Amino acid sequence: MSTDTSSASAFRFVAVTFDCADPAELAGFYGELLELPVLFSTDDFALIGRKDSPGLGFTCIADHRPPTWPDPAHGKQAHLELGVDDLDLAEKRALALGAVRPDAQPDPDRWRVLVDPAGHPFCVTTLA
Repeated sequence: MSTDTSSASAFRFVAVTFDCADPAELAGFYGELLELPVLFSTDDFALIGRKDSPGLGFTCIADHRPPTWPDPAHGKQAHLELGVDDLDLAEKRALALGAVRPDAQPDPDRWRVLVDPAGHPFCVTTLA
């Protein structure tokens, strides 16, 4: 087993990628929400972010089934936690961009659960 720890073999965190039916749509939603540009886009994949930091990727899955949170039938699998200064303003902006607010809100005074246009839950919080 090699113990080479040179920078040539070091891992770098590049992106988190979400499955979806329409990568361009989801990249547009998160790009607007997070004010991040599209770095790369094809019919099957889109990546938003900045060249000097990790980004968010979106890959086309033909038979994508959105999560059904809070129903465990097809759980959330993963979600983003986004820090904000004002929960009400952040929620309003996300909803205007196409997010949906599910009825289930475990602790709406501390964080809000929203769902992106492809069905992935994400949270906004003032705690981060």
